[in-house]
Amino acid sequence: MSKIQEWLSETSFKNYTIESALADASFRKYYRLRNGDRTAILMDSSQELDSLKSFINITLKLCAAEVCSPKIFEQNQEDGYLILEDFGTTHYLDILNNQNYKAFYTKAINSILKMQKTDSSSLPLYDRAFLHFEMDLMQEWYLEKLLKVKLSDSQKGLLEKTLDAISKVVLEQPQGVFVHRDFHSRNIMLKSDNKIGIIDYQDAMSGAVTYDLASLLKDCYVAYDRKEIKKLALEFRDKKGIKVDDETFIKWFDFMGMQRHIKVLGVFSRLSIRDKKNGYLKDIPLTLKYLIDTAQRYEQTKEFAKFLDSVKG
Repeated sequence: MSKIQEWLSETSFKNYTIESALADASFRKYYRLRNGDRTAILMDSSQELDSLKSFINITLKLCAAEVCSPKIFEQNQEDGYLILEDFGTTHYLDILNNQNYKAFYTKAINSILKMQKTDSSSLPLYDRAFLHFEMDLMQEWYLEKLLKVKLSDSQKGLLEKTLDAISKVVLEQPQGVFVHRDFHSRNIMLKSDNKIGIIDYQDAMSGAVTYDLASLLKDCYVAYDRKEIKKLALEFRDKKGIKVDDETFIKWFDFMGMQRHIKVLGVFSRLSIRDKKNGYLKDIPLTLKYLIDTAQRYEQTKEFAKFLDSVKG
């Protein structure tokens, strides 16, 4: 902290007090700087220096596309510090309920449409290899390390066949759009002016058109009526101008959601086992429910749904 304070003393925020702000699944730390009623956020990426340049570059891209991302007031790339606009403390997760989620999700869908106008040409590709790299986390960290499942050869074969089927459908849909990669209720802020503020986008990639939509509408931290969620997904399709029938688009959306939830099962398990962040274990049941409910709707994934249900304990 002394290093941060030393740097702050050289900035226009030298007279601000420092207090803890946001928790994060990464090794980044966040602090709120305060001077009377004026505030800002200090992001400490000293343990994740590689992500800092990406955060700055993507912030500039999002601003150019008129997406509400935090302004950067001060930067120290050498030590890994940024001072950012403070979007407040109200996350979507704090305010979503059965009465308002459709209106708030529509607002967020409009933000996805804006994000997808962002230049993604220089971003890493969300290709087949990366889709599988993410999904493979489930076998290692969730099945083998968390649940202690010893997979048989036939079960390994089932996993391989299922993941191939999922990535095939994911890659059938339009590609090459900006993908936030973590667009959910903990990373969407409702600002004091009632506008949406987007955070935690430094790992953005270029990928499938439904990825951020699935992150939003199949949120690992909250769930709503599937019929209404399908309507919202189709609302996105129509606004985006994608000319496919309802069944095809919902299949794209569902398979994208399965890819993400398979990855998340691995990530949440790894956060607990490797990083000692056990709070994410409580979010596994909802993630698993999404995955099993969706997998049992399609021939390619029905057997996989039965397998997950049998080992979940």
